[in-house]
Amino acid sequence: MAKTQTQFICQSCGAVYRKWQGRCDDCGEWNSITEEVSLGASGRPKGLGGNRGRKVDLVDLGQPADNPPRLQSGLAEFDRATGGGLVPGSALLIGGDPGIGKSTLLLQAMAALSNAGHSCVYISGEEATAQVQMRADRLGLSKAPLALGAATNLRDILTTVDGAKPPAVLVVDSIQTVFVDSLDSAPGTVAQVRACAAELISFAKSRGTIILIVGHVTKDGQIAGPRVLEHMVDTVLYFEGERGHQYRILRSVKNRFGGTDEIGVFEMTGMGLAEVSNPSQLFLSDRSAEVAGSAVFAGIEGSRPVLVEIQALVASSSAANPRRAVVGWDSGRLAMVLAVLDARCGLGLSSSDIYLNVAGGLKVGEPAADLAVAAALVSSLSGVPVPAETVIFGEISLSGDVRPVTQAEARLKEAAKLGFSRALVPANTKAGGNNLKLNSCGRLQDLVSVFADGEMV
Repeated sequence: MAKTQTQFICQSCGAVYRKWQGRCDDCGEWNSITEEVSLGASGRPKGLGGNRGRKVDLVDLGQPADNPPRLQSGLAEFDRATGGGLVPGSALLIGGDPGIGKSTLLLQAMAALSNAGHSCVYISGEEATAQVQMRADRLGLSKAPLALGAATNLRDILTTVDGAKPPAVLVVDSIQTVFVDSLDSAPGTVAQVRACAAELISFAKSRGTIILIVGHVTKDGQIAGPRVLEHMVDTVLYFEGERGHQYRILRSVKNRFGGTDEIGVFEMTGMGLAEVSNPSQLFLSDRSAEVAGSAVFAGIEGSRPVLVEIQALVASSSAANPRRAVVGWDSGRLAMVLAVLDARCGLGLSSSDIYLNVAGGLKVGEPAADLAVAAALVSSLSGVPVPAETVIFGEISLSGDVRPVTQAEARLKEAAKLGFSRALVPANTKAGGNNLKLNSCGRLQDLVSVFADGEMV
């Protein structure tokens, strides 16, 4: 019989200790270590002299493999983020801030799959079935043949769905509310989250059911629980968005069946989440006329080109430590661009307050936005606006050189489709037949000198 073992586990990073201590040595969190009781092994595993396991089928590396079949959810943006659809037998983890719309997104996707003839089960551990039904009625989904349930005991959930014909898709909302009754620890602890995820993934692989797991996030925006949870699943999706904006971004950060960094764009409306097929047009729809401190950046999100507006404001400051406020971009990257502008171009921005914002609530992470950020900063400082029909992209090095970026042709093609006629790009960038007038920028000093002349060409 298995014997019980007492362990002290950090609820932030999952580190295990033999006794309690106030601070975790691995992640540095205070008061995050709690006592948990787990079932330990009664003996050591037997070697070749004991019970032998079964042989595993081995295949050649060059043997042709069939592409996995996929279920189309009916939401094109959701399918794009998952790599083209849902793969049977896969496990997906979806995280996001409270109230961002995770349950709404999954309810709409499951209703679309149910209407397409696929059997789907939605298990909610946070809401009663009546609450889910009220949301479905508000979204106009009440007629979808979607099976609902409210449970938190994992044994009850698996017994319900493990029939002669298991469902094609199972949603568990959320993993922090589900528990395994063989463990004494509370739901949401590291041991419970790890055990529940392992059982769900094992069920998905053995029955061919697609498991969609909703996960809570910490104050830093990371999925709560042990990091091993993200390693166990096949796909990790983050549902992002600013509370003050109606736009929502479904971002893929891990996908064993497709590319990472793909995004799906949605707009929160009174009837739920509406798909945005052309996010560039949406992010630029409220852009005003030529204003100093504004530049349009042609970026790439996964395989999709996206044009967004970058806004900058340079204000004089009398404080000893000028303010640096950044929304939607890396603050460390901004500090690097400011240092290059000061050291290589002599602008003296170190004594000014700097405010930088990516319009629309989108978060930009690629270095190709360096040149657009620099253009917005220099435009705000000089008072000379960037022409409204110009897009900008390029990476800035510490020496002040502007380096070329990947997928330049796709960026320029998207800009031409939206009516832009000029582009400020790194040297040796090809237009690709997009009928755009290219202004090459080899060094950052070239950009500053253009604004110094009083007009950007």
